[in-house]
Amino acid sequence: AAAAAPGSGGEGRPDIGRGEPKTLWGSSEPRPPAAGPGQPSPQQRTETLGFYESDRGRKKKRSLSDLSLLRFISAELTRGYFLEHNEAKYTERRERVYTCMRIPKELEKLMFFGIFLCLDAFLYVFTLLPLRVFLAMFRFITLPCYGLRDRRLLQPAQVCDMLKGVILVICYFMMHYVDYSMMYHLIRGQSVIKLYIIYNMLEVADRLISSFGQDILDALYWTATEPKERKRAHIGVIPHFFMAVFYVFLHAILIMVQATTLNVAFNSHNKSLLTIMMSNNFVEIKGSVFKKFEKNNLFQMSNSDIKERFTNYVLLLIVCLRNMEQFSWNPDHFWVLFPDVCMVVASEIAVDIVKHAFITKFNDITADVYSEYRASLAFDLVSSRQKNAYTDYSDSVSRRMGFIPLPLAVLLIRVVTSSIKVQGVLAYVCVVLFYCGLISLKVLNSIVLLGKSCQYVKEAKMEEKLFNPVLTATPGKPAGKQQGTFKSTQGISTDENGSTSVTNQPVHQKENMPSLLVTSNSDQFLTTPDGEEKDISQDSSELKHRSAKKDLLEIDRFTICGNRID
Repeated sequence: AAAAAPGSGGEGRPDIGRGEPKTLWGSSEPRPPAAGPGQPSPQQRTETLGFYESDRGRKKKRSLSDLSLLRFISAELTRGYFLEHNEAKYTERRERVYTCMRIPKELEKLMFFGIFLCLDAFLYVFTLLPLRVFLAMFRFITLPCYGLRDRRLLQPAQVCDMLKGVILVICYFMMHYVDYSMMYHLIRGQSVIKLYIIYNMLEVADRLISSFGQDILDALYWTATEPKERKRAHIGVIPHFFMAVFYVFLHAILIMVQATTLNVAFNSHNKSLLTIMMSNNFVEIKGSVFKKFEKNNLFQMSNSDIKERFTNYVLLLIVCLRNMEQFSWNPDHFWVLFPDVCMVVASEIAVDIVKHAFITKFNDITADVYSEYRASLAFDLVSSRQKNAYTDYSDSVSRRMGFIPLPLAVLLIRVVTSSIKVQGVLAYVCVVLFYCGLISLKVLNSIVLLGKSCQYVKEAKMEEKLFNPVLTATPGKPAGKQQGTFKSTQGISTDENGSTSVTNQPVHQKENMPSLLVTSNSDQFLTTPDGEEKDISQDSSELKHRSAKKDLLEIDRFTICGNRID
């Protein structure tokens, strides 16, 4: 029994006859290795695995038995969390709330300053412009008495003043052929929906015509004042002049239709048209809030809002004048209009605040940016008062904000002269006193604005941009060499510091243009001498601040319309 059968292959195997299964005898499968010292045997492994499975089953049964409604409610009531684990996120959210709370105050500061800038440019047309035109005409008439000692009969600023005065007078007489009463009844006969569509179309047309109109006026001013070698070249001023007259007249008619539509809304019985026109302001929130805005785009929108708010104030003044005239200047009727006027103004302010608050929130813009915008507007005012100014302040406001005072002034003069009848000596005395009051208001407003502008420019550390154009127009050259590039002409005196006197304008504008442009002055931060490169690398934060200011100074109302939406 102990011996193996012949041919079975089991010769010499010691484990034959130990009761092993017959199926494993002679099979090719490897047998499991024997457990070494310190290692569990397969039987021990099987027992351990069974123990773990039985323990997992007991825990599962225990957890299922622990689930109950009371335990769930207790866990929900006592559950806790720690906000300090995400401190940066909640701090950012809190700063956004503080920014939204600061927006109304900072925005209204900018609006208040900008509205008075527009008022200053608007009063200039009624007060100082007629006096400057009179002085230019006096110089032109008395010029033969002094002899022709200069190539120019009039200085460039005087030529521009004469053109503005002539355009104003011509458009005023052209406006007499427009019947305001017929236009009022024609608009009043339309339905409410038609008037709502017309008012929206007029707003769009006003923005488009303003952008093109300022280019027309600038082209006229430059064509009339640029140095010309031949007398025949002066003929080119005539087509530009007629284009400017046509633009001012067309824009005045457009604003007149806007004022008439607003007047119809005020006089409607159920005030439905006025409500629809006010709701149009809230539609503006939808078109602006959910778009991407950079800092420069927000500056452009802020300037547009300033111009729009000031224009609405003038339109409300025209509406009040027309209504008071129809009711024989009864003061009781003014208090009937007063609630509607307040409602229109309040809706405009509320829409601007909500719009800017959410734009700054969605685009991560701080409220301090409005102080930078205010400093940029103040810089325009201060630079226009410099001896080397290259533009009038009213033109600077027109380019920056899109506010062109000539059409609005033509319409206001037309409405005032048709609403108020001047008869008798006492009436003319009142007109003279009123004109003196306007001049006093203009001078007082200019003095206050100039003082506040100097304060804002100093706080923004932008003084060096005001005083560097003449002295450091070309970095790396001494001041003496720069002074040699300016030709001394009669009426232009250059002192030791290289500053030009304020008596007359430069004769050769092309030679002085690179040093007079403020934008070229702001580029000096990017073209400094090699000896100052180390200082710039050490003060990179200040350089970024200055470059941001440079970007704002180069922005006007109409140059980046294509980049408004990214």
